[in-house]
Amino acid sequence: MSGYVDDPVTGVKAAPVGGVHRSMTQNTPLHSGRPVPAHGRQRVVSAAQLKAMGVPLGRAAERCRGGGPWQRPLPGVFVLHPGPLSGRERLRAALLYAGRPPAPGRRPAPPRTGDPEYGDAVLTGLAALSLHGFAAAPPAASVERVDVLVPRVRRSRSAGYARLLRTARPPCPELVDGLPVAPVARARAAAAARLGDAVTVRRLLTEAVRGGHCEPGALVGELSRAKVLGRPQVADAVDALLAEGRAMAEERLYAVVRAHGLGEPLWNVDLRLPGGPHLGRVDAYWPDEAVAVELDTRAPRHSRDDEGHRAEWAAYATRREHLERLGVTVVHLAPEKLRDAPGQQAAVVRTALTAAADREPAAYVMILPR
Repeated sequence: MSGYVDDPVTGVKAAPVGGVHRSMTQNTPLHSGRPVPAHGRQRVVSAAQLKAMGVPLGRAAERCRGGGPWQRPLPGVFVLHPGPLSGRERLRAALLYAGRPPAPGRRPAPPRTGDPEYGDAVLTGLAALSLHGFAAAPPAASVERVDVLVPRVRRSRSAGYARLLRTARPPCPELVDGLPVAPVARARAAAAARLGDAVTVRRLLTEAVRGGHCEPGALVGELSRAKVLGRPQVADAVDALLAEGRAMAEERLYAVVRAHGLGEPLWNVDLRLPGGPHLGRVDAYWPDEAVAVELDTRAPRHSRDDEGHRAEWAAYATRREHLERLGVTVVHLAPEKLRDAPGQQAAVVRTALTAAADREPAAYVMILPR
């Protein structure tokens, strides 16, 4: 085989190009004793990548036979070493399998992952949470089934440990350790949909909120879209999640008011007309300025088109309009904005307090503790 050289990555003889082997830039032979490339990227390759390096697929298949130096964990994906795969290698292999080009005649969509070899494949579920570093998720090497989102138009099927989930709503992925991963709320919903243990589901959901990775509303919205809110283990976890999310939002509001010198309001009070109807509960109220703050810690328990959800929002709008007709300014704050832009939210409240001097005096309302 004159003119052929050993490929430094694959160990297979292949033709050189221009006097330099085409894959010499892939650094590090597996048999040389030199360090493996960062993340072992060249140790997990697709059939198309091997072909581009000049390795015949028949020769690759031979090297995967019993006792051979390679292995094929998934169709069309080769691992260029024997022995167990690392967690990252398992995830990369699943992405390479799911991101294969579509069938002939179907144009591939532009990749959303930033890495064309993965196409539109995005890790989700427990595998994604493991990469995000959550304690409630098992290590990547221990995830029994790796869930990968692919566009609905793809006709690829699950194989081996790679479970392909077709979706009409592909997420905008985040890159974690070089791999495309679904956002936390989306990954948590996918994991909850596959789990039956209530304790594990609760740990998965509450860790995301406690760590400030996502707000309860975003998480419950994803659970609603995944159609798992009706499951007992999920419903119980959501109740605890919303209660914890509300407590955290109140703590942020306390901190913003005190750190920005807004004056001490009355906290968590009911407003009522003397001898009249209940006007609603507010999280903070400045009686001299007639300014109320409400935190939006509600979360949709069903679709936004659901009748109950529409009724909830209608009741809120009616209550707010009633207060404003009485001269009470209602400031509506979102918990995620208190977290991400506390100074901006303090300015909103301060503006409402300052503007009170230019308004007509508000109607007298009774203030009752909750």
